[in-house]
Amino acid sequence: MWTLIEQIFPYAIVFTIPLLITALGGLFSERSGVVNIGLDGLMIFGAFSGAITIYYLQNIWTNHTLVLWFGLLVAAIVGVLFSLLHAFASINLSANQIISGTAINMIAGALTVFLARNITGSGNIRITSGFSPFDIPVLSKIPVIGDLFFTDTYITTWFIFAILFISAFVLYKTKTGLRLRSCGEYPQAAEAAGVNVRRIRYLGVILSGAFSGLGGAIIIVTTSGEFTGTVSGLGFLALASLIFGQWKPLGILGATLFFGFASTVANVSQVIPELAVIPPIILKIFPYVVTLIALVIFSKSSQAPKAAGEPFDSGKR
Repeated sequence: MWTLIEQIFPYAIVFTIPLLITALGGLFSERSGVVNIGLDGLMIFGAFSGAITIYYLQNIWTNHTLVLWFGLLVAAIVGVLFSLLHAFASINLSANQIISGTAINMIAGALTVFLARNITGSGNIRITSGFSPFDIPVLSKIPVIGDLFFTDTYITTWFIFAILFISAFVLYKTKTGLRLRSCGEYPQAAEAAGVNVRRIRYLGVILSGAFSGLGGAIIIVTTSGEFTGTVSGLGFLALASLIFGQWKPLGILGATLFFGFASTVANVSQVIPELAVIPPIILKIFPYVVTLIALVIFSKSSQAPKAAGEPFDSGKR
């Protein structure tokens, strides 16, 4: 059993990271009062833009690591640009936020595959190589913990963990975080206290776009290596993690680890003898079945921001 855990855990961490950063993006958006179910679409835009950037630069720039980081930066920027569509519709036009997010999801798959087919002729965009896993010196030699956390790890893993703890600090220890949370709970009171609710909500949605785009690109530079027009529904798993984690950073970390393990079971089963005996179709649907069960169990006790999804009409003219 322990051997099986040791085999699965490094993969689980890798699958957790895109979920974690995307769910953190959803956290900022919903904490500000804007529901963003377009996370999956924003991940697809990020995966496409990151892949196409690396695809063109990998044979031009000699520093391959710099190319990968630049691809991640472009993915975050593109995620921001498309999230502005959702922000404008939800905040300025008071559109239904569910419909707006759904539109982002529908546009993303169609537009990126169309562009990829016109660029490469196949609809897929392959990069030559992504980040390489490595062992952290000294720490990887620690019994038990070293094998689980510090062996075959990616630099992006620690980058995203840093963003997680910075996000928790900003959300709970800064004025900006307090204002953002107040806009998601009672925006009228926030406005009465002098907070620009629309500006704060724009900030929340923009962060969700940047983080989701980054999450999509991380899939390309770590596990996938190729854009195929989809992120296998990880954006929806990130939404489930957001609910499961009770809209709290550390809760989201636990939820994404849980769903990361479920995704790992589905994706690496054929290379682990203990799991290879289980029919592949069962393992493929496993993470989604687990998601549904978790949502059914915890949906009644979930405490979403009170004003999430509600349009805000400022009294200032």
